[in-house]
Amino acid sequence: MAKRKRTNGNGGAIGPAPASLLKKRKTVHDYDSSIPASTTIQVIVGTYDKLLHGITATISSRVDPAAKDPPSVEFADTFLLSPHSSAIRCLAISPLLATATKSQKVILASGSSDQVINLFHISTNVQHTRRGEDLSKPTLAGRIVLENPQNRALGSLEHHSGSVNTLYFPSRSKLLSAAEDSTIAVTRTRDWTVLSTIKAPIPRAHGRPSGDTAPLGGAPAGINDFAVHPSMKLMVSVGKGEKCMRLWNLVTGKKAGVLSFAKGVLQGVGERRWASGEGRKVEWDELGEEFVIGFERGCVVYGIDSKPKCRILPSPSSKIHQLHYLDISMEGDQTRSILAISTEDGRVIFYSTRITADSMEGDPNPSVEIPICPMIGQLGGVATGVTGRIKDFELLDLEDSSSLLIVTASSDGAIRLWLLDEVQLTGRASDLDQTLQNGSKREERPKEATAPTGSVQLGVLLGTYEAGSRITCLKAFVMSLPKSHEMNDSP
Repeated sequence: MAKRKRTNGNGGAIGPAPASLLKKRKTVHDYDSSIPASTTIQVIVGTYDKLLHGITATISSRVDPAAKDPPSVEFADTFLLSPHSSAIRCLAISPLLATATKSQKVILASGSSDQVINLFHISTNVQHTRRGEDLSKPTLAGRIVLENPQNRALGSLEHHSGSVNTLYFPSRSKLLSAAEDSTIAVTRTRDWTVLSTIKAPIPRAHGRPSGDTAPLGGAPAGINDFAVHPSMKLMVSVGKGEKCMRLWNLVTGKKAGVLSFAKGVLQGVGERRWASGEGRKVEWDELGEEFVIGFERGCVVYGIDSKPKCRILPSPSSKIHQLHYLDISMEGDQTRSILAISTEDGRVIFYSTRITADSMEGDPNPSVEIPICPMIGQLGGVATGVTGRIKDFELLDLEDSSSLLIVTASSDGAIRLWLLDEVQLTGRASDLDQTLQNGSKREERPKEATAPTGSVQLGVLLGTYEAGSRITCLKAFVMSLPKSHEMNDSP
């Protein structure tokens, strides 16, 4: 039996729709076009309470540090997991693709004291609500919850026999992990196979271990931190119970050298006779021309020749928890390296390693020949009501803007979002450099210059989110917006 032809109400046959209607249907959407331009930050924190907490911070207007009223920030929970059986110590995120043709995902790795590395896929796309649609879920706490269905767990790695201290993605194809079993493992992300394991020697115990570097009745051992050179051929590591740094050849996977910390270097950063003298943090700058090693209460900057260039001492003295380099573009294709460190008393302090002085007021060891870096300015502290220790922070550049977003995480569970103008930071550094040069010219001995004292408050606090748990580590990145051709009605 033949099928009956469908007709419309006037008795005519229904044919194919016109091409103009098809094009319109293809591009018609119900996104609200009146939504103002915004920037969304994905923040991920690990806690002492074994929790992995994801939060998005949406800045509702364009970021303009010159505006009188700072933009408002809206926080929303994206996920809350308990993937570990012990405290989370470190996090790592794979690099973002600069030219992505479609939506991409990053790999999130979390390390814990339970010797396990958990892996997750995290989406980089911003979730946009449609007209009349509410993606948030009701909660007893009254917070906004926006779950992303593209986020999912990948699995876990268990090739370490000690607490995982550091994780790092040098590229999207490799993951480096360091633990208290004194090994650094290189894992391929395609099939999660361990390609190589770098073994550091366990130091001999001299006397009775003290401090927080060893358990009761044990000797300090393990990798505290490592940093990979931008060329991917060299790595620097610092370990527990060692008054030295180790250089590794990543091409061969073997040791390239061991450089002990001189007595003057340790004295210059406040390491006393009975202190551990071990490096806690290490970081390369983006150009690979220098690296910094962080101790308990000070830092030493080394050149590419592994010789100390300058030292850094927070004033007033405070314990250092995290450090990061920031390269700012200057006029004439020049860059200025800015070093940021977070302290026990709730500050993020900025230094320029190119500006040095022979002495500084409050220097505990003025006889040390290594020059000292004066402070450019600080963010947070007692002046802004932030007094708790900042365990970790992240520096985020914004495209087509001279603004810098800084995300800080405190041990009391507070996540703060700050806005800093790069022009203000570089201007302050230039003024400080000019002051030191003018001061040295007026002295009888031009080689001696004294660093000025006093703190200059930088940045503006945009918003604060209370996570409700003790934070140990933090990672953040700027999420991508939908494609412009998907948001327009053009055919």
